[in-house]
Amino acid sequence: MSRKQLDNFVRLLKASPSGAVFNPWWQIDEENDIGRIAPIIRRQQLRAYVRERLGRAKLVVIGEALGYRGGHFTGIPMTSERMLLRKQGHIVAGIKPRRTSKPSVCPDGFSEPTATIVWGALLNIGMLPDEFVLWNAFPWHSFDPRRGLLSNRMPNKSEQISGRPVLKDFLESFPCEQIVALGKIAGAQLEQLGLNAHCVRHPASGGAKLFRQQIAKIVR
Repeated sequence: MSRKQLDNFVRLLKASPSGAVFNPWWQIDEENDIGRIAPIIRRQQLRAYVRERLGRAKLVVIGEALGYRGGHFTGIPMTSERMLLRKQGHIVAGIKPRRTSKPSVCPDGFSEPTATIVWGALLNIGMLPDEFVLWNAFPWHSFDPRRGLLSNRMPNKSEQISGRPVLKDFLESFPCEQIVALGKIAGAQLEQLGLNAHCVRHPASGGAKLFRQQIAKIVR
């Protein structure tokens, strides 16, 4: 993926569906962002993350959707602000990572359990940070309109379909030996694209132990 192709991919993310969906790379979270520069920071961090893994990643892990504790504020799937700021060398290279949420909203930056478990499991197995790449079948943040932007919900069927072109483009850029789906929804989206993937237990809701066992078996 050239610089132009990477720019085109980021522009592809601009076409998020309407409704209760937040696009962190092209929209401003008026209540929780540090300012109008927030989506620019998130685009820079996504570009740095993707560039570092092109031609190096051996494993792709596909989640369900972006979460408010993760990519909503970092611009990087399954990666929280707290991880980004504390483990910057593991996640992005060539830029100084920045948070985009207001300190008054979350003083230490948001932390996402799924992100912590997935990153921790892969690093503990012995994989290097640039040997795996994380993405979501629905690349944007679907939230509960009754609870606001600091919430998550499962994307509906039409939203899931709208995310497939981005998922297809992403996977074509990362033709890895192994593709892992976190849970049945991600697995179904990969199946719709005609791709064979290992479907593992999502680490949320008590699934962390089984997820660690399954991912270790796949990688080893």
